[in-house]
Amino acid sequence: MPDAPSQAVPDLRSRVLKGLVWVGASQVGFQLTRALVAIIIARLLTPGEYGLAALAIVFASLVMVFSDLAIGAALIQRKTLSEADKSTAFWLTVASGIFFTVLGVLGSGVIASLYEEPDARPLLMALSSSFIITALGATQLTLMLRDMDFRRTELLTLAGTVAGGILGVAVAVGDGGAWAIITQQLTGAVVTTILVWWQSSWRPRWQFSRASLRDLGGFSANMLGQRLCWYLQVNGDSFMIGRFLGTAALGTYAVAYNTILVPASKLGGPLQRVFSPAFSRIQDEPERIAATWARVARLIAAVSVPALAGLVVVAPDFVPLVLGEQWRGSVPVVQVLAWVGIVQALQALNMDVLMARDRTATMFRFATVLTTCHLVAFAIGLHWGVVGVATAYAISTTLVEPGLTILASRALGVSPMIYFRAVAGPFQAALGMCAAVLGVRWALVDAEPALRLVASIAVGVVVYAGLCAWRVPQLMDEVRGLLRRRRGGLAPATPLAEPT
Repeated sequence: MPDAPSQAVPDLRSRVLKGLVWVGASQVGFQLTRALVAIIIARLLTPGEYGLAALAIVFASLVMVFSDLAIGAALIQRKTLSEADKSTAFWLTVASGIFFTVLGVLGSGVIASLYEEPDARPLLMALSSSFIITALGATQLTLMLRDMDFRRTELLTLAGTVAGGILGVAVAVGDGGAWAIITQQLTGAVVTTILVWWQSSWRPRWQFSRASLRDLGGFSANMLGQRLCWYLQVNGDSFMIGRFLGTAALGTYAVAYNTILVPASKLGGPLQRVFSPAFSRIQDEPERIAATWARVARLIAAVSVPALAGLVVVAPDFVPLVLGEQWRGSVPVVQVLAWVGIVQALQALNMDVLMARDRTATMFRFATVLTTCHLVAFAIGLHWGVVGVATAYAISTTLVEPGLTILASRALGVSPMIYFRAVAGPFQAALGMCAAVLGVRWALVDAEPALRLVASIAVGVVVYAGLCAWRVPQLMDEVRGLLRRRRGGLAPATPLAEPT
């Protein structure tokens, strides 16, 4: 029997609310764990060792693009699913994982030669095993997301992250060099997959349907193309830096990248896990999607914009104090990539809007244009080193990525100004905060860096909170509304209105 989509609006709101609670709680633990592990490993590794691991991860992330052939996205988007659909998706994903594991092992020597880094070969071979490991649990995890079972998905992912972090730090302490990061990745994949099988009630059948493959594949083909473009734009800079500037330069860039863009993407990722299945369930109600889209954009901006803008100001103290003196050269890269992080964080839900509205062809076309612009920018920026690559990335991002917001608004039949007005308030509050923090740094120019950093953060938090209450009063209304719904039931649907 196919799974029928839920028609109860209150039930959907309840699931979204519970999902946000679980995602929010788990992300506190996840980000604290990830930040602590990243800081410890960065302090124990040299730029060359960090860059060597980054080379292996560039290849691994390419394979992860193809790991389930984008079938998982189709499982979430479809209104109904049969048992044949689920089992077909599972066996296709496992076959893909086996293929890419074998390909990774056999091709590790060629890839290491391309980088001119023979020490990368064993790292690549070891990391290739994660492809089949991840594939074995991918379908079950996707079905949990489809059912909006965020409690289990968040806890399982968090457990894998913690386990990987512990072993990764242990290897780094034992002078394992680049193997610390590889161990972290492999352990996280193994633990998460084991826990997913333990917690999931669904088991695949010995069944493979060509009809299911055609139906799911028709949706996933454009998604796969979009993912490939995403991979090229996310990893093209690392590949070019590693190939032409060396592993030490890549280590400097990768630390800045992981400090800025990865946390920014982690903010949007959990919200995507909640709203992607929610948007798919109301895909025929664009006004409801649009209202939620704008409100969530304001929430993302209220968190990401001040955090990343503030980091631009305090980076000269933050990087050497927290990551270590060996990373002082990454300060200007951190500052430039902070802007990239802001722009990309604000695009977090746009792809989910397009996917829910079945605009996968639009997604693919936009991804093609964006990737082309980024790759050209990376190639030009190489002439000025890692700072040049980061600056070119920021320029390309500013000129092209906001176009995704316009495409999402068109898919919903609303004005893009709804979105831009929603995020204007947090930007204004963040600018005022940055001015205050600059004043603190100027006043404490002769103080100890640690004292200056703590004072800057404290003043920034207080000033931003006050400015946010003035410029973004809707945030408090949202919080109060969520608390009322949590205590006393669900409010009726909010009609579409342009945020002020």
